[in-house]
Amino acid sequence: MSKEQFIASIQKSYTQSANSIYLGAGVYQSEIVAEASVYLSMKMMNRHGLVTGATGSGKTRTLQLLAEQLSAAGVPVFMPDMKGDISGMAKEGSSNEKIEERAHALGIQFKPSSFPVELYSLSGKLGAQMRATITEFGPALLSKILELNDTQTGVLNILFKYADDKQLPMVDFNDLKKVLNYLTEGAGAAEIKADYGKISSATASTILRKIVSLEQQGVDHLFGEPSFDIEDLFEKIDGKGVISLLNVADIQHQPAIFSTFMLSLLAELYQRLPEAGDLDKPKLIFFLDEAHLLFKDAPKAFLDQIDQIIRLIRSKGVGIFFCTQVTQDIPANVLAQLGNRVHHVIRAFTPNDVKALKDTIKTFPKSVYYDMEQQFTQLGTGQAFITVLNEKGIPTETVVTHLAPPGSVMGPLTPEAYEDLLKASDMYKKYKDSVDPESAFELLNERMRQQESKEEVQEAKPNSTSTRKAEKSTFEEVMASPVAKQVGRELVRGVFGMLFGAPPRRTSRRKTSLF
Repeated sequence: MSKEQFIASIQKSYTQSANSIYLGAGVYQSEIVAEASVYLSMKMMNRHGLVTGATGSGKTRTLQLLAEQLSAAGVPVFMPDMKGDISGMAKEGSSNEKIEERAHALGIQFKPSSFPVELYSLSGKLGAQMRATITEFGPALLSKILELNDTQTGVLNILFKYADDKQLPMVDFNDLKKVLNYLTEGAGAAEIKADYGKISSATASTILRKIVSLEQQGVDHLFGEPSFDIEDLFEKIDGKGVISLLNVADIQHQPAIFSTFMLSLLAELYQRLPEAGDLDKPKLIFFLDEAHLLFKDAPKAFLDQIDQIIRLIRSKGVGIFFCTQVTQDIPANVLAQLGNRVHHVIRAFTPNDVKALKDTIKTFPKSVYYDMEQQFTQLGTGQAFITVLNEKGIPTETVVTHLAPPGSVMGPLTPEAYEDLLKASDMYKKYKDSVDPESAFELLNERMRQQESKEEVQEAKPNSTSTRKAEKSTFEEVMASPVAKQVGRELVRGVFGMLFGAPPRRTSRRKTSLF
């Protein structure tokens, strides 16, 4: 094939429209061919996508390039900032020799640009605090971050069912622990035995220890009120879509937690958004970085839920782009739904690497222009094999693409600029302070108090002590139970801290969880 045929083939396959993203130019026999422009149709971005690449291959800058152009087109973006190094999108970039060289090779002019960025955090330290209530999070996702087995997950489902039936909103871990203690021993255990089944003290103790362990790691900040409102992901400023960055640099050692939280956001989007049909551009693009963490050791029921979300959320105008190192991190049924692929270099250093390379090549349309097995291992930084869906939903020609440079700063903001951005943020102010609404903890305490009062009245009646044994109050039964004893000092401090000195909670805002 000649260079002219290559150009004609790429131009025909990657047709440009008003609503498209410029990715870069095709590479033919090691030459960057500016005329062979590569575009991604925004109309097809709700057909989801995959961005992969080895460490140092330029994957993060590809995500930045996509986010910038989506924002410029008025499409909001949500993406995690894994290392805290992409907040620079809020500031105009500056040219240098390498950028000018790349722009010249592509036949484009580098345009420094800045974009509206909102900073979020799961700890509340690096951005606006993202929270969810326990009720919103649901038993399936909670079981994943607690690393519960099937039996323990079954118990957790009982807790949620009971709380729903009795209108006991569970806002934070204190609510969850209270419900678990109440239903394990005493009056609560007798109450649920017929309708829900008996909860083993050993199983309950294990769940409580895992909750306490997460609390000791500071994860309890994740649960509470005000919970995050997904409507805030759809903000626009001066016609540009806001790029919502979830900075997880401070909880990198807890990857299952932030990946599961992102999935909970997707679940709520899936539930709450109306059907949108075919749109010229998506309502929101959602990037899931370190995507393999979602699927690691996940049970089939959990994977089925993810599969369902991905299949159906596209009709609501939301596109999901999975980001990971190798294609094999994504289950086959999910991979089959990802129509847009950007694959950076694959390092084939081991037999497993070679197998992964061969399997990845099978997922691409065949190309007459490349020896793909050889080319994949020789891609330079900022280059990738690309195939996407054109506006008719047809896979495009597979092409090695020299990617365009982002227009904003390719790195983090300075600490001073980061702090200024937080101070100016309405979202930071909105979610900064937690509130303490009335929920399961207070409601069950009141129920136990009433039970105690009732028993005291009965004991005060003549001859009552001679006709029956003195009974412990429900509260005493709960606190004296094997479950409470095994949790240790941390739980005792938590419970008594709430019993004596906690401000009254306000009414909790409740939502229904998909899970």
